[in-house]
Amino acid sequence: MTFAQRMATMIALILQFQFTAIAQVSISLDRPDGIFSVGETVHWTITLDKDAKLDSLTYSLKLGGLTVVSEGALPTKGNKARLQHQFTAPGAILLELDWVTANGSHNEQLSGAIADPDKIALSSERPADFDAFWDKQIELLKAIPKNTQIQHRHLPENPNIEYAHIQMKNINKSWIRGQMAKPKDNKKLPALLIVQWAGVYPLQPEWAIDKAKEGWLVLNINPHDLPIDREQHFYTEKKEGFLKDYPSIDNESREQSYFLRMYLSCFRAAEYLTEHPDWDGETLVVMGTSQGGLQAVVTAGLHPKITASMALVPAGFDTMGPTIGRKGGWPHWYTNTEGKDKEKVWATSRYYDVANFVPNIKCPMLMGIGLLDQTCPPEGIYAGINQLKEYREVLLLPRSEHQSKEGSQDAYTQKLETVWLPALREGTFSVKD
Repeated sequence: MTFAQRMATMIALILQFQFTAIAQVSISLDRPDGIFSVGETVHWTITLDKDAKLDSLTYSLKLGGLTVVSEGALPTKGNKARLQHQFTAPGAILLELDWVTANGSHNEQLSGAIADPDKIALSSERPADFDAFWDKQIELLKAIPKNTQIQHRHLPENPNIEYAHIQMKNINKSWIRGQMAKPKDNKKLPALLIVQWAGVYPLQPEWAIDKAKEGWLVLNINPHDLPIDREQHFYTEKKEGFLKDYPSIDNESREQSYFLRMYLSCFRAAEYLTEHPDWDGETLVVMGTSQGGLQAVVTAGLHPKITASMALVPAGFDTMGPTIGRKGGWPHWYTNTEGKDKEKVWATSRYYDVANFVPNIKCPMLMGIGLLDQTCPPEGIYAGINQLKEYREVLLLPRSEHQSKEGSQDAYTQKLETVWLPALREGTFSVKD
């Protein structure tokens, strides 16, 4: 093929792409914050680019992210289409829009709304012996010596920070493994426990060091009993091996569930900070995202000295949500039953449902909830947090799925980093903030 022929072919491909490019479809909601009241009607306007060429455009409306109330092909008129939904009860509605372009590309967009979120109720009752069960587990944990082991690491690039790897004994001969950091100024410090999102991966030193630079005594723990600084293939091997689908490990037994050691890891880590000689004796904060948000809420419910808890798109809420037609949060206990006794899994899940820890929380909470989150849906999180008797600040993130996209979670991050953490660190936090 000559140069001219190659150029002609390239130009033809470019022109073909221009005519078959993915159509841009936008969704607008008549109330940008996504919050409505029962009895009100949500209106969506779907707009297609004027040059859009679609093979199909379909929609689905799901109450609670699970129960389909309407679906089908979406006709357009003048490159626009409209949908609506009237709320008859407190809860959330999720709009899923799917389309296929002329070149066969599949696409999806989401939108959503929620009605009277402060009135959303739990999907199931708290077990009568919930507190007794967890009191016993903590008693068994306390009977195990911590046997704390600390390995200090030299940080030439951070000469004013003391950094170390730490491990402590946990139940079932397992270990809690993490990293610590603090300023080298010998001052009494507020303590910050950082807990981690789901997955199998190493801890990055800057996660602890950056907060230590701000003036915190920091402990950052691994959710698994694994070294925190091995090469990536080590974690990939574990993720594809014995930790594959770790949430389902022993999920038929409340005494053996994989999450038991994880929850108790958080309690012991918080307890360790209260015993640290550099703790100021006043401020003990826990924070995390997703699975880390789960742990942040659970820790506040288990440990009485937690003074603030901050959770972004927290997992673990509403394990029995599907029984009333709404999707529960990751790890989706209700459907994670393959090869298991379903009734036993469901019974176990109620002791690990994050919502059931909330009544015991005695500290302020900051929470970010993704309105479009299908991993940790908003309805069940609200149902759980509505039990909190203490001060709370809940930020509904109307454009947020589970992961942040195009700044969809910035409102939470800004509130966390510029208001809550500085005020807690300096001892000036007030519920009026």
